[in-house]
Amino acid sequence: MGTAAAPRRFCRCACFCSENLYVARYGLHVRFRSEQQLRQDYGPILSSRGCVSPKDFQQLLGELEKEVERRQRLGQESAARKALIASSYHPARPDVYSSLQDVALAPEFLAAAEYSTSPGADLQGLLQRLETVSEEKRIYRLPVFTAPFCQALLEELDHFEQSDMPKGRPNTMNNYGVLLHELGLDEPLVTPLRERFLQPLMALLYPEYRGWLDTHRAFVVKYAPGQDRELGCHYDNAELTLNVPLGKVFTGGALYFGDLFQAPSALANPLEVEHVVGQGILHRGGQLHGARPLGTGERWNLVIWLRASAVRNRLCPMCCRKPDLVDDEGFGDGFTREEPTTVDVCALT
Repeated sequence: MGTAAAPRRFCRCACFCSENLYVARYGLHVRFRSEQQLRQDYGPILSSRGCVSPKDFQQLLGELEKEVERRQRLGQESAARKALIASSYHPARPDVYSSLQDVALAPEFLAAAEYSTSPGADLQGLLQRLETVSEEKRIYRLPVFTAPFCQALLEELDHFEQSDMPKGRPNTMNNYGVLLHELGLDEPLVTPLRERFLQPLMALLYPEYRGWLDTHRAFVVKYAPGQDRELGCHYDNAELTLNVPLGKVFTGGALYFGDLFQAPSALANPLEVEHVVGQGILHRGGQLHGARPLGTGERWNLVIWLRASAVRNRLCPMCCRKPDLVDDEGFGDGFTREEPTTVDVCALT
Protein backbone atom coordinates (compact mmCIF):
# COMPACT_ATOMS: atom_id res chain seq x y z
CA MET A 1 0.00 0.00 0.00
CA GLY A 2 1.53 3.31 -1.10
CA THR A 3 1.95 6.32 1.15
CA ALA A 4 0.24 9.62 0.41
CA ALA A 5 2.45 12.39 -0.91
CA ALA A 6 3.24 15.11 1.61
CA PRO A 7 1.33 18.34 1.02
CA ARG A 8 3.33 20.97 -0.84
CA ARG A 9 4.86 23.66 1.32
CA PHE A 10 4.48 27.13 -0.14
CA CYS A 11 6.74 30.07 0.59
CA ARG A 12 7.18 33.77 0.05
CA CYS A 13 10.23 35.68 -1.14
CA ALA A 14 12.11 37.59 1.56
CA CYS A 15 11.76 40.70 -0.60
CA PHE A 16 8.14 40.91 0.58
CA CYS A 17 9.43 42.67 3.69
CA SER A 18 11.64 45.18 1.90
CA GLU A 19 10.48 45.74 -1.69
CA ASN A 20 7.44 47.44 -3.22
CA LEU A 21 6.24 49.13 -0.05
CA TYR A 22 3.48 51.49 -1.10
CA VAL A 23 3.38 55.05 0.22
CA ALA A 24 -0.09 56.29 -0.66
CA ARG A 25 0.54 59.91 0.35
CA TYR A 26 3.32 60.24 -2.21
CA GLY A 27 1.93 57.75 -4.75
CA LEU A 28 5.15 55.76 -4.74
CA HIS A 29 6.39 52.20 -4.29
CA VAL A 30 9.74 52.08 -2.50
CA ARG A 31 12.45 49.66 -1.47
CA PHE A 32 13.24 50.05 2.22
CA ARG A 33 16.26 48.58 3.99
CA SER A 34 17.54 51.52 6.02
CA GLU A 35 17.09 55.25 6.50
CA GLN A 36 20.31 55.96 4.61
CA GLN A 37 19.26 53.80 1.66
CA LEU A 38 15.81 55.44 1.57
CA ARG A 39 17.32 58.93 1.45
CA GLN A 40 19.84 57.95 -1.19
CA ASP A 41 17.40 56.14 -3.49
CA TYR A 42 14.27 58.27 -3.11
CA GLY A 43 15.26 61.63 -1.60
CA PRO A 44 14.77 63.73 -4.75
CA ILE A 45 11.50 62.14 -5.88
CA LEU A 46 10.05 62.23 -2.35
CA SER A 47 10.94 65.90 -2.10
CA SER A 48 9.27 66.60 -5.45
CA ARG A 49 6.08 64.94 -4.16
CA GLY A 50 5.86 66.88 -0.91
CA CYS A 51 8.14 65.10 1.56
CA VAL A 52 10.24 68.18 2.26
CA SER A 53 10.67 68.67 6.02
CA PRO A 54 12.53 66.49 8.55
CA LYS A 55 9.15 65.85 10.19
CA ASP A 56 7.73 64.59 6.87
CA PHE A 57 10.63 62.18 6.45
CA GLN A 58 10.49 60.89 10.03
CA GLN A 59 6.77 60.27 9.66
CA LEU A 60 7.41 58.34 6.46
CA LEU A 61 10.19 56.37 8.13
CA GLY A 62 7.88 55.37 10.98
CA GLU A 63 5.17 54.27 8.55
CA LEU A 64 7.60 52.11 6.58
CA GLU A 65 9.01 50.48 9.73
CA LYS A 66 5.47 49.72 10.88
CA GLU A 67 4.60 48.23 7.50
CA VAL A 68 7.68 45.98 7.54
CA GLU A 69 6.69 44.70 10.98
CA ARG A 70 3.14 44.06 9.75
CA ARG A 71 4.42 42.07 6.79
CA GLN A 72 6.68 39.97 8.99
CA ARG A 73 3.69 38.94 11.12
CA LEU A 74 1.23 38.63 8.25
CA GLY A 75 1.15 34.86 7.70
CA GLN A 76 0.62 33.90 11.34
CA GLU A 77 -1.90 36.67 11.99
CA SER A 78 -3.87 35.76 8.88
CA ALA A 79 -4.02 32.10 9.96
CA ALA A 80 -5.25 33.17 13.41
CA ARG A 81 -7.98 35.38 11.88
CA LYS A 82 -9.09 32.53 9.62
CA ALA A 83 -9.36 30.13 12.58
CA LEU A 84 -11.38 32.62 14.63
CA ILE A 85 -13.75 33.35 11.74
CA ALA A 86 -14.25 29.63 11.11
CA SER A 87 -15.18 29.02 14.75
CA SER A 88 -17.25 32.13 15.52
CA TYR A 89 -18.67 33.76 12.41
CA HIS A 90 -22.27 33.15 11.32
CA PRO A 91 -22.77 33.78 7.58
CA ALA A 92 -25.78 35.65 6.24
CA ARG A 93 -25.71 33.63 3.00
CA PRO A 94 -24.56 30.07 3.78
CA ASP A 95 -25.34 29.12 0.17
CA VAL A 96 -22.31 31.14 -0.98
CA TYR A 97 -20.09 28.67 0.91
CA SER A 98 -21.44 25.66 -0.99
CA SER A 99 -19.18 24.10 -3.60
CA LEU A 100 -19.16 26.19 -6.78
CA GLN A 101 -22.09 25.28 -9.03
CA ASP A 102 -22.54 26.05 -12.72
CA VAL A 103 -25.67 28.05 -11.88
CA ALA A 104 -23.43 30.73 -10.32
CA LEU A 105 -21.52 31.19 -13.56
CA ALA A 106 -22.52 33.18 -16.63
CA PRO A 107 -23.50 31.06 -19.65
CA GLU A 108 -20.81 32.81 -21.73
CA PHE A 109 -18.15 31.83 -19.20
CA LEU A 110 -19.31 28.22 -19.12
CA ALA A 111 -19.32 28.08 -22.91
CA ALA A 112 -15.81 29.55 -23.18
CA ALA A 113 -14.44 27.15 -20.57
CA GLU A 114 -16.16 24.17 -22.21
CA TYR A 115 -14.70 25.15 -25.57
CA SER A 116 -11.23 25.50 -24.02
CA THR A 117 -11.28 21.84 -22.93
CA SER A 118 -12.67 20.51 -26.21
CA PRO A 119 -10.51 18.60 -28.74
CA GLY A 120 -8.93 20.93 -31.26
CA ALA A 121 -9.61 24.10 -29.25
CA ASP A 122 -7.34 26.98 -30.23
CA LEU A 123 -6.86 30.65 -29.49
CA GLN A 124 -8.81 31.93 -32.48
CA GLY A 125 -11.80 29.81 -31.57
CA LEU A 126 -11.73 31.06 -27.98
CA LEU A 127 -11.43 34.70 -29.06
CA GLN A 128 -14.78 34.36 -30.80
CA ARG A 129 -16.32 33.63 -27.38
CA LEU A 130 -15.01 36.65 -25.48
CA GLU A 131 -14.15 40.31 -25.96
CA THR A 132 -10.61 41.33 -26.87
CA VAL A 133 -10.07 44.61 -25.01
CA SER A 134 -6.56 44.99 -26.39
CA GLU A 135 -4.86 42.54 -28.72
CA GLU A 136 -1.53 44.30 -28.24
CA LYS A 137 -1.70 44.21 -24.43
CA ARG A 138 -3.42 40.79 -24.40
CA ILE A 139 -6.30 42.04 -22.23
CA TYR A 140 -9.65 40.23 -22.50
CA ARG A 141 -13.12 40.42 -20.97
CA LEU A 142 -16.03 38.03 -20.57
CA PRO A 143 -18.97 37.57 -18.17
CA VAL A 144 -17.97 35.38 -15.21
CA PHE A 145 -20.78 35.37 -12.62
CA THR A 146 -24.56 35.67 -12.88
CA ALA A 147 -26.29 38.71 -11.39
CA PRO A 148 -27.96 36.64 -8.60
CA PHE A 149 -24.60 35.21 -7.53
CA CYS A 150 -22.97 38.67 -7.50
CA GLN A 151 -25.83 39.90 -5.32
CA ALA A 152 -25.58 36.95 -2.92
CA LEU A 153 -21.82 37.37 -2.58
CA LEU A 154 -22.21 41.11 -1.95
CA GLU A 155 -24.79 40.44 0.77
CA GLU A 156 -22.38 38.07 2.47
CA LEU A 157 -19.46 40.50 2.18
CA ASP A 158 -21.57 43.34 3.59
CA HIS A 159 -22.61 41.14 6.50
CA PHE A 160 -19.02 40.18 7.23
CA GLU A 161 -17.83 43.79 7.00
CA GLN A 162 -20.39 44.86 9.59
CA SER A 163 -19.53 42.01 11.96
CA ASP A 164 -17.02 42.28 14.80
CA MET A 165 -14.77 39.66 13.21
CA PRO A 166 -11.10 40.66 12.61
CA LYS A 167 -10.33 41.70 9.05
CA GLY A 168 -7.06 41.64 7.12
CA ARG A 169 -6.14 44.17 4.46
CA PRO A 170 -6.48 42.77 0.93
CA ASN A 171 -3.03 44.14 0.04
CA THR A 172 -0.80 47.11 0.77
CA MET A 173 -2.71 49.43 -1.58
CA ASN A 174 -6.29 48.52 -0.63
CA ASN A 175 -7.42 49.24 2.92
CA TYR A 176 -11.02 48.05 2.57
CA GLY A 177 -12.20 44.62 1.52
CA VAL A 178 -11.96 40.94 2.42
CA LEU A 179 -9.38 38.18 2.04
CA LEU A 180 -11.39 35.24 0.73
CA HIS A 181 -9.18 32.56 2.28
CA GLU A 182 -9.76 34.11 5.73
CA LEU A 183 -13.51 34.13 5.14
CA GLY A 184 -13.41 30.45 4.15
CA LEU A 185 -14.26 30.94 0.47
CA ASP A 186 -11.03 29.68 -1.06
CA GLU A 187 -11.91 25.98 -0.99
CA PRO A 188 -15.56 26.11 -2.13
CA LEU A 189 -15.33 29.03 -4.59
CA VAL A 190 -11.90 30.14 -5.77
CA THR A 191 -10.01 26.85 -6.04
CA PRO A 192 -12.65 25.16 -8.25
CA LEU A 193 -12.95 28.35 -10.30
CA ARG A 194 -9.19 28.24 -10.94
CA GLU A 195 -8.86 24.51 -11.49
CA ARG A 196 -11.98 23.78 -13.54
CA PHE A 197 -12.45 26.95 -15.55
CA LEU A 198 -9.60 29.46 -15.44
CA GLN A 199 -6.76 27.03 -16.08
CA PRO A 200 -8.05 25.83 -19.49
CA LEU A 201 -9.08 29.37 -20.49
CA MET A 202 -5.72 30.83 -19.56
CA ALA A 203 -3.86 27.99 -21.27
CA LEU A 204 -5.21 29.22 -24.62
CA LEU A 205 -5.01 32.95 -23.91
CA TYR A 206 -1.57 32.82 -22.30
CA PRO A 207 0.05 29.56 -23.45
CA GLU A 208 3.37 30.46 -21.80
CA TYR A 209 1.66 29.55 -18.48
CA ARG A 210 -0.09 26.40 -19.72
CA GLY A 211 -0.24 23.87 -16.89
CA TRP A 212 1.63 26.09 -14.44
CA LEU A 213 -1.13 27.93 -12.54
CA ASP A 214 -1.08 26.02 -9.27
CA THR A 215 -2.00 28.63 -6.62
CA HIS A 216 -3.83 31.91 -6.22
CA ARG A 217 -4.50 34.81 -3.88
CA ALA A 218 -8.11 36.04 -3.95
CA PHE A 219 -9.60 39.09 -2.31
CA VAL A 220 -12.43 41.57 -2.66
CA VAL A 221 -11.63 45.27 -2.69
CA LYS A 222 -14.09 48.03 -1.82
CA TYR A 223 -14.17 51.62 -3.05
CA ALA A 224 -16.51 54.12 -1.39
CA PRO A 225 -16.71 57.77 -0.28
CA GLY A 226 -14.57 58.31 2.81
CA GLN A 227 -12.65 55.09 2.13
CA ASP A 228 -10.45 54.06 -0.81
CA ARG A 229 -11.59 55.98 -3.90
CA GLU A 230 -8.87 55.16 -6.44
CA LEU A 231 -5.88 52.89 -6.96
CA GLY A 232 -2.41 54.08 -7.89
CA CYS A 233 -0.44 52.63 -10.76
CA HIS A 234 1.12 49.25 -9.93
CA TYR A 235 1.67 45.72 -11.17
CA ASP A 236 0.42 42.55 -9.49
CA ASN A 237 2.34 39.91 -7.58
CA ALA A 238 0.92 37.34 -9.97
CA GLU A 239 1.52 35.81 -13.36
CA LEU A 240 -2.09 36.46 -14.44
CA THR A 241 -5.01 38.38 -12.94
CA LEU A 242 -8.81 38.12 -13.08
CA ASN A 243 -10.70 41.24 -11.93
CA VAL A 244 -14.51 40.99 -11.66
CA PRO A 245 -16.67 43.96 -10.57
CA LEU A 246 -19.47 42.65 -8.35
CA GLY A 247 -21.36 45.97 -7.92
CA LYS A 248 -22.95 47.84 -6.24
CA VAL A 249 -24.13 51.00 -8.03
CA PHE A 250 -21.29 53.35 -8.94
CA THR A 251 -19.89 55.78 -11.46
CA GLY A 252 -16.26 56.37 -12.39
CA GLY A 253 -13.37 54.23 -11.21
CA ALA A 254 -12.36 53.02 -14.69
CA LEU A 255 -9.30 50.79 -14.94
CA TYR A 256 -6.34 52.03 -16.92
CA PHE A 257 -3.56 49.92 -18.40
CA GLY A 258 -0.05 50.69 -19.56
CA ASP A 259 2.54 48.26 -20.87
CA LEU A 260 4.47 45.60 -18.96
CA PHE A 261 6.31 47.19 -16.06
CA GLN A 262 9.71 46.24 -17.51
CA ALA A 263 9.09 48.30 -20.66
CA PRO A 264 10.41 51.87 -21.11
CA SER A 265 7.65 54.50 -20.99
CA ALA A 266 5.31 51.81 -19.73
CA LEU A 267 2.51 54.27 -18.93
CA ALA A 268 2.54 56.23 -22.17
CA ASN A 269 -0.99 56.49 -23.64
CA PRO A 270 -2.77 54.28 -21.08
CA LEU A 271 -5.84 52.34 -22.17
CA GLU A 272 -8.99 52.99 -20.11
CA VAL A 273 -11.54 50.22 -19.51
CA GLU A 274 -14.93 50.78 -17.89
CA HIS A 275 -16.25 48.27 -15.35
CA VAL A 276 -19.22 46.06 -16.24
CA VAL A 277 -20.74 44.26 -13.24
CA GLY A 278 -20.20 40.50 -13.45
CA GLN A 279 -17.75 40.73 -16.35
CA GLY A 280 -14.14 39.82 -15.64
CA ILE A 281 -11.05 41.49 -17.05
CA LEU A 282 -8.17 39.08 -17.74
CA HIS A 283 -4.63 40.46 -17.96
CA ARG A 284 -1.01 39.68 -17.24
CA GLY A 285 0.11 40.48 -13.71
CA GLY A 286 3.08 42.46 -14.94
CA GLN A 287 0.83 44.87 -16.82
CA LEU A 288 0.98 48.31 -15.20
CA HIS A 289 -2.52 49.36 -14.22
CA GLY A 290 -4.59 51.33 -11.74
CA ALA A 291 -8.09 52.71 -11.13
CA ARG A 292 -9.34 56.23 -11.73
CA PRO A 293 -11.16 57.97 -8.85
CA LEU A 294 -14.63 56.70 -7.97
CA GLY A 295 -17.36 59.14 -8.91
CA THR A 296 -20.37 58.09 -6.85
CA GLY A 297 -21.65 55.02 -5.02
CA GLU A 298 -19.75 51.90 -3.94
CA ARG A 299 -17.72 49.54 -6.08
CA TRP A 300 -16.71 46.03 -4.97
CA ASN A 301 -14.36 43.95 -7.12
CA LEU A 302 -13.26 40.35 -6.80
CA VAL A 303 -9.58 40.05 -7.73
CA ILE A 304 -7.84 36.71 -8.23
CA TRP A 305 -4.08 36.65 -8.62
CA LEU A 306 -3.13 33.45 -10.46
CA ARG A 307 0.35 32.17 -9.72
CA ALA A 308 2.71 29.59 -11.21
CA SER A 309 5.32 28.26 -8.78
CA ALA A 310 7.42 26.75 -11.58
CA VAL A 311 7.82 30.23 -13.06
CA ARG A 312 8.27 32.31 -9.92
CA ASN A 313 10.63 29.80 -8.31
CA ARG A 314 13.12 30.95 -10.94
CA LEU A 315 12.39 34.68 -10.87
CA CYS A 316 10.44 36.62 -8.25
CA PRO A 317 8.12 39.02 -10.13
CA MET A 318 8.45 41.67 -7.42
CA CYS A 319 12.23 41.94 -6.96
CA CYS A 320 13.17 40.41 -10.35
CA ARG A 321 15.76 38.15 -8.73
CA LYS A 322 15.95 34.49 -7.83
CA PRO A 323 13.68 34.31 -4.77
CA ASP A 324 15.11 34.10 -1.28
CA LEU A 325 12.51 31.67 0.10
CA VAL A 326 10.87 31.99 3.52
CA ASP A 327 8.29 29.45 4.75
CA ASP A 328 4.78 30.86 5.00
CA GLU A 329 1.21 29.90 5.79
CA GLY A 330 -1.22 28.51 3.20
CA PHE A 331 -0.30 29.32 -0.39
CA GLY A 332 2.22 31.92 0.79
CA ASP A 333 3.15 33.96 -2.26
CA GLY A 334 3.08 30.90 -4.51
CA PHE A 335 6.74 29.87 -4.31
CA THR A 336 7.96 26.36 -3.46
CA ARG A 337 11.35 24.87 -2.65
CA GLU A 338 10.91 22.33 -5.41
CA GLU A 339 12.99 22.61 -8.55
CA PRO A 340 10.60 23.01 -11.48
CA THR A 341 10.96 21.31 -14.80
CA THR A 342 12.34 23.40 -17.64
CA VAL A 343 10.74 26.83 -17.87
CA ASP A 344 12.02 29.47 -20.29
CA VAL A 345 11.72 32.61 -18.15
CA CYS A 346 12.95 34.82 -20.98
CA ALA A 347 9.93 33.80 -23.06
CA LEU A 348 7.59 34.98 -20.31
CA THR A 349 8.74 38.60 -20.19
